[in-house]
Amino acid sequence: MALFHSSREKKLWLWALVVLLGIYATLLIGKPIIDHMRESGITIIGFLSVMFLIALTVVLHGLKVKMGKTEIVVWIGIAAVYIMVLLRITVLEERSHLMEYSVLAVLIHEALLERNNHGKSVGFPAVVAIGLTVIFGVLDESIQFFLPHRVFDFQDIIFNSMAAIMAIGSSKALSWARKRMRKT
Repeated sequence: MALFHSSREKKLWLWALVVLLGIYATLLIGKPIIDHMRESGITIIGFLSVMFLIALTVVLHGLKVKMGKTEIVVWIGIAAVYIMVLLRITVLEERSHLMEYSVLAVLIHEALLERNNHGKSVGFPAVVAIGLTVIFGVLDESIQFFLPHRVFDFQDIIFNSMAAIMAIGSSKALSWARKRMRKT
């Protein structure tokens, strides 16, 4: 029995693993390095760079796919929700959770959808993707419990879960908008 059912599914799972390893790799960064990054402004530059890359991804996606009015409205709505969440979160590190776990959730969801497209049914891929992402977020926080320079924080689990729900919800909203656009 093959583990992957298409080369695209394999790539999506590998990219999800790369993202997950990247998230977990940050656990190894010591407190002196984190403090130095904050003091030198690297975290702000990094955060702004990531926001730019996300905006660039959205623009490039928009250029690739001809968007109708409904899809444009959905994109604007999604952007507004993410911006509001980012503004409400006061600690910079927690903002990164929103981006990291959003990317992870979307990659897992796409891999599950790809599996479905090749005849291997996964019931409720959106729910499974959210569930897996939440599990990885809980594992992330649980590891921090044992690290001297980190703190287990249940609120981080909530941020990770919110990121997964928002990302999959956004993906489903965009799919709905595209289907609606094709019907007109």
